[in-house]
Amino acid sequence: MRWWGWGEDSGAIQLGDGAAAVLHAELGLGEGAGAPPISLEDVRLPERALDEGARRALAQAVGEDHVHADRLSRITHAAGRSYPDLLRLRAGDASHAPDAVVHAGSESEVAAVLAACSRAGVAVIPFGGGTSVVGGVEARRGSHGAAISLDLTRMDGVLDVDQVSLTAALEPGILGPELERRLAAAGLTLGHFPQSFEFSTVGGWVATRSAGQASTGYGRIDDLVESVSCTTPTGILRTRDVPATAAGPSLRELVVGSEGALGVITAATLRVRPLPEVRHYEAWSFSSFEEGAEAYRVMEQAGASPDVARLSDEEETRLSKALAYSGSAAERLGESYLRIRGQRDGCLAFTGYEGTPDDVARRRKRAAGLLRASGAVSLGQWPARSWLKGRFSAPYLRDDMLGRGAMIETLETASTWSNLHVLYRAVKKTLTSALASRGTPPRVMCHVSHLYRSGASLYFTFLARQEAGAELDQWRAAKRAAGDAILANGGTITHHHAVGADHAPWMTHEVGELGIEVLRAAKERLDPKGIMNPGKLIPEPPQLEAGQH
Repeated sequence: MRWWGWGEDSGAIQLGDGAAAVLHAELGLGEGAGAPPISLEDVRLPERALDEGARRALAQAVGEDHVHADRLSRITHAAGRSYPDLLRLRAGDASHAPDAVVHAGSESEVAAVLAACSRAGVAVIPFGGGTSVVGGVEARRGSHGAAISLDLTRMDGVLDVDQVSLTAALEPGILGPELERRLAAAGLTLGHFPQSFEFSTVGGWVATRSAGQASTGYGRIDDLVESVSCTTPTGILRTRDVPATAAGPSLRELVVGSEGALGVITAATLRVRPLPEVRHYEAWSFSSFEEGAEAYRVMEQAGASPDVARLSDEEETRLSKALAYSGSAAERLGESYLRIRGQRDGCLAFTGYEGTPDDVARRRKRAAGLLRASGAVSLGQWPARSWLKGRFSAPYLRDDMLGRGAMIETLETASTWSNLHVLYRAVKKTLTSALASRGTPPRVMCHVSHLYRSGASLYFTFLARQEAGAELDQWRAAKRAAGDAILANGGTITHHHAVGADHAPWMTHEVGELGIEVLRAAKERLDPKGIMNPGKLIPEPPQLEAGQH
């Protein structure tokens, strides 16, 4: 992962001249707006606070070669990949860098690291791929004098594949592409493809309750976890590898989504499926977002949903088309077709099916009938194939937009079908007002990408001109306004990005005062010295938040 942005240089992409011109016109960007990342040598790092005794204990736990305190290691573990993370890194601010990066290679090494840090009073921040967009891996110290990043990428093994039970036992540090490669060799797939897929890990997915782009069909990661092991400062919390149990409240559910605040996920057994024989993706158009959402509700409640279901609102459809437009004959013909069908300003939707040929054909036929009956117009396979090809590229484009002086941020929520449009309109209106009042009117887009029998997700993307000299204040104002609007209008503060530090202020509203007390009680039992990922998931007492963003 590039220290100042997303991914690797080899995968970087930029807006074409036409798309760049559209972006500048839409947001009112000035010429020469934005700035390139500062050089690595000029990044500001805090002095290392880890004392020599603690460093020696960590080296004894994992081996001298696996404890790093060099500039690059500390900077690459200083933050995740949220908009404020990237603003600070590009400007040379690595003030939240850990004092050292420790690479554990086994469950026993993780336990030894936690024991050493408990004795020394050192905060521990579990780190997988570092792709958090909610401040989840920032090395906050809380009440402790030093902090380490506990990198788990050495723990990247496939421990067992049970082709009869269709499960795979995995270590936490394995990356998405390597996992799928290893499973494919056994004729299997997990089918979990978040946008961070190329650079995120199994442990990170489980710790954050991740949702993949095919979660409508395959299920979220919490649907796929059969058992989990979590190494805590007071011992190992391990659940049984069984398909279901009635033995009390689920401790598995306590660990899944715990974000490193209770301990370190050191193994997980996940439910897998046979590798699909065919994949079929196609595109549709609806006359409005409301029409498309209602069609998706009918389809989902009829038990006819595809594995991938995505519906963009009018603004996302319009701006996506404008940024991609090349003026080709095919594009002009497509515009004419939609105009004739009364869908010129409509909403783009995708459906994707994976499985055996007979299964895919059967599901496609049923869903297509329901969609057409609800007003959908088929656009064929090409637009969906284009989306599928570029579905992991958006974070690279964000880096390019940041360099042009654009603010680009995302947030997500979910609600019931009956409340979905109330929530959608409220968040869109609130974001528009919050940024326009600062003199930076935004473009606010939204799509549905995860369907449930009772409701769906809403994923917002908003763009605006950066407020020069007050970029973080601008982001905070938009984030605060949107978070308040989400909870005031029946949504959840996060559907799949997790809580981290950015959403922690809303957790009391989300789960209630008693819910926070239950989480704190679990943390006090499993992590009595409070070393595990301070400031994340559970709101900290006010005195521990002073000076933190």
